[in-house]
Amino acid sequence: MMVRQSLSRKAGALAERLGLSHDDLLGFRFAVNVLIASSIVWYTLLELHDTSPIWAIASLVAASDPEPRQARQLFRSRIVNVLVGCIVGFVFIFVGSSSQRVVPVALAVTVLISTYLVRVKTMWRQAPITAAIVIAASLSSASTKVGLERGLHRVAEVLFGSLVGMLVSWTMSKVWLVRQPPDQTVDA
Repeated sequence: MMVRQSLSRKAGALAERLGLSHDDLLGFRFAVNVLIASSIVWYTLLELHDTSPIWAIASLVAASDPEPRQARQLFRSRIVNVLVGCIVGFVFIFVGSSSQRVVPVALAVTVLISTYLVRVKTMWRQAPITAAIVIAASLSSASTKVGLERGLHRVAEVLFGSLVGMLVSWTMSKVWLVRQPPDQTVDA
């Protein structure tokens, strides 16, 4: 509690001295969030001998936000849409037997399911992206089983990155409180 107040007070004093706005502070905290979260993801996946942490890194940035409420919403929306994309991708792997011709159809079906059935608009683009990741992982392998494993691996990376991004955003909002100035209204 004392660390949070001290850090927040120091950040506020520095912002005032430098003439920084509330948005400037949020932008700086977002940069710190991304630095911390990407370090966690990068080094964790390297320790696990993951081939490339890029999907997890991209996901953590997409799921991060300097405002914790927004970070939670992004995470929830991302999870829902990742699951939609994952399920549709796996269905098309089974039905399309890893044919490249199924990719455009799978993406279109994923968009329709995401927009008309699931209706979680925030991060709705994540559903077809995930379907493409799953199917592409399958296309690069000789067997459906290996393709499914690679697809699941990619989805796990996306979920891990999203989780770390949201947790770091939440933690930083507790450690470094950036208060909205009383004379500014919150954007809708």
